[in-house]
Amino acid sequence: MAKILMTKTLSPKTEQELAQLVAQAKAAFRLQGLGSKPTLGNPVVADQLLSLKHFTGVEIYEPEELILEAGAATTLAEITALLKKRGQMLAFEPPDYSSLMGTTSAGSLGGIVAAGLSGPRRIRAGAARDHVLGFRGVAGNGERLKAGARVVKNVTGYDLPKIATGSFGSLVAMTSVIVKVLPLPETEETLVFKGLDDAAAVALMSQAMQSPADVSGAAHLPGDMTCLRLDGIAPSIAFRRDKLLKVLGRDAGVLGEKESAKLWMGIRDAKPFWSMAEASIWRISITPSEGAAIAERLASAMETKHFFDWAGGLIWLAVSGEADGGAAKIRANFASGHATLLRAPHAVRQAVLAFQPQPAALAALSARVKAAFDPHNLFNPGIMVR
Repeated sequence: MAKILMTKTLSPKTEQELAQLVAQAKAAFRLQGLGSKPTLGNPVVADQLLSLKHFTGVEIYEPEELILEAGAATTLAEITALLKKRGQMLAFEPPDYSSLMGTTSAGSLGGIVAAGLSGPRRIRAGAARDHVLGFRGVAGNGERLKAGARVVKNVTGYDLPKIATGSFGSLVAMTSVIVKVLPLPETEETLVFKGLDDAAAVALMSQAMQSPADVSGAAHLPGDMTCLRLDGIAPSIAFRRDKLLKVLGRDAGVLGEKESAKLWMGIRDAKPFWSMAEASIWRISITPSEGAAIAERLASAMETKHFFDWAGGLIWLAVSGEADGGAAKIRANFASGHATLLRAPHAVRQAVLAFQPQPAALAALSARVKAAFDPHNLFNPGIMVR
C-alpha cells in the first residue's frame, strides 16, 4: 500500500510558544489563520500546518484615537460589529470571499492584512497597507517582532507594517495587528446608469472620480449597470449628487441606503462569480484607461465574464475552458499592472503562477527581504515565488 503522508498540525497558544516552535523547526510550515482563503497564492507544500487560531480577541480599542489592536485570528465579523457600535469602520472595506472560495468563515483581521485585500472603497480611502499601523509576531528565524505603533522592538531600515501586509505569511507569523479605524458614514446612496458599454462606463467613472463629488465606489457590471456610490450625511450627499449629475450630463437612478449597501457588498465579495464553480477567477489591476480594451481583447480570445471595480482600475475576470486558466493570454495582454489568480481548479493552480512575475530587480529585492526575515524558508515556501 502507498504510504499516506499526514500533515502535522501545531497550534501554539502564546507568542513565546510560537517563537520556540519556529526557532526549533526542522521543516517548513504552512501558516493558517481561519482557513477562509485556501486558494490564494501558489500552493504550499509543507509537512507541518502552523495554526494561529488561538491568537484572538480585541486587545485595545480607543475610539477617540481611531486605533484598534486585536489578535490576528480575531474574526472580521467580531471587529466589524464592535466598530459599528461606535460608529466606526475599517475604511479599506475588507472583502469576504467565503462564498467565492466555498468556505464557511469570512476571515480574520490577520488573514486580510496578510493577503493585503481591499474592497471598493480603496479608490478613496486607500489600500489595506495604508491602514495597518503595526503588528506583533514571530519571524522565520524565531525572533519575536513588534513593529509600528506602540513599538517596543523594530528592525532598522524596514517599514515592517507595509512589508508584512500582502506578504501572505511568507515573512512573519502575525499574532496581533494594529489598525487605523475611521468614522462610519451616516448613510449612503448609489447612482445607477444604464446602457453603457465598457469604454463609456470607464470614461464616466473617470469623470466622476475627477469631480469634487467625493465618490467612494465606482463599478461597472456589463449588461446591467454602472454605479457610483456617495456617502456621508444626507444633505451633503444630496448636494454632491446634484452637482455630479450636472458634471456628467446624465440622468441616473438612485438606490437608497439598504439597496446601495447590498449592491456594494456583492461587488466587494465578487458575487457575480459565485455560481461559476469551475471557472478560474482573476483580479487584474491595471491603469483604468486601459481596462475596456484589455477586457475586449480577452473576451475575443477565450470564454470570459468580467466586471470592473475601482473606477476601472480593477478587472474581475472569470475564465472557462482554458487549460492554464487563461494565464498566458491574460499576462500577454497588458504591459503594466498585474494579474492575480484568486481561485482555480487544482490542476491549474499547480501549473500556473498565482502572481504576476516580477521584474528581475524587484525579484532580487523580494528575495533579500525574504532571506532577512525567513532565512531558512520555513514560512509558506513558494506561496509567492516558486
